Amino acid sequence: MTEPTWDAWLMTAPGAPLEHRALAPSRPGAGEAMVEVTGCGVCHTDLSFLYQGVKTRGELPLVLGHEISGIVRQVGDGADAALLGRPVIVPAVLPCGECELCQAGRRSICRRQVMPGNDRHGGFASQVTVPARFICPVPEAVLATHELWELAVVSDAVATPFQAVRNSGLAAGELAVFVGVGGIGVYGVQVAAATGAKVIALDLDDRKLDQARAAGAHAVLNVRGMAVKDVRRQVRAASDALGAPAHLWKIFEMSGTRGGQETAFALLGYGASLAVVGYTMDRVEIPLSNLMAFEATARGNWGADPLIYPELLQWIGAGRLTVKPFVERHPLREISAVFEAAHEGRLLKRAVLVPG
Repeated sequence: MTEPTWDAWLMTAPGAPLEHRALAPSRPGAGEAMVEVTGCGVCHTDLSFLYQGVKTRGELPLVLGHEISGIVRQVGDGADAALLGRPVIVPAVLPCGECELCQAGRRSICRRQVMPGNDRHGGFASQVTVPARFICPVPEAVLATHELWELAVVSDAVATPFQAVRNSGLAAGELAVFVGVGGIGVYGVQVAAATGAKVIALDLDDRKLDQARAAGAHAVLNVRGMAVKDVRRQVRAASDALGAPAHLWKIFEMSGTRGGQETAFALLGYGASLAVVGYTMDRVEIPLSNLMAFEATARGNWGADPLIYPELLQWIGAGRLTVKPFVERHPLREISAVFEAAHEGRLLKRAVLVPG
């Protein structure tokens, strides 16, 4: 009896339309799990691969997509059999867990890491095979308030800003400034607000700023056409109005644009920290000596440590974070239209593509 094929949408070349193909089944290898995909979020990184010339590490043709939720249907030798039948989140970056970097707690930069949709086939398909070690089961408390497809964005859009806020050491009462609050930014706002910080959101789109306010931002500012010095002045005024400290600001660059990164760096003051979370191939000109002059720091994070996912899901289950208002469901067969809309900036919410 012939096993059924599985549906996949593949990138064949930069800028080329994604191709629908039926792929032959394969059993998970040692330490791997096959996940039936429930949902896969559309990330700026996916658009960068297709439209902006960013190269995937795996060879084309390749199934993109790294924000994956689903149900484990098969496991290979050595993988945890208790995962079978479990609803799970697949972390966007899957480290080996064994190397020197992993043992030192730097799992996000493991040189043997696997990123679905970059190193190997990803989640814009009916199934995906991934290393099983760091797959994160979803508690029933979370599924009581969220559908599994909605939780696909936890893999990256929620976990990455969660990691950035955690890395910054943001504490209650401090000021957090988010530059760009579409996509990952709106979740960063939620995390910072839940931490007890004073939150200011900056964007070019009033619709996204309205979302940020609904997510917990205490002040919002549309910076379209605004000179950087005026942005600094207005952020300072908003900070004063909120009663936030004048120094030690935590600034989070989420836009992945040249303008956003230049604005974020320009907001650095005494003892401030900058988290670079958005990605752009554009060159950015900044006065790097400001880091020295202000004793400021700048740091990026490549996804999130998979060990934070259980805690993050606890936050969602407890109602400290919510995913539902900021995602929208699309059939996987509409992937080309959704990619185009996302690329053109026409989507307000994070698109999640659902097979079947």
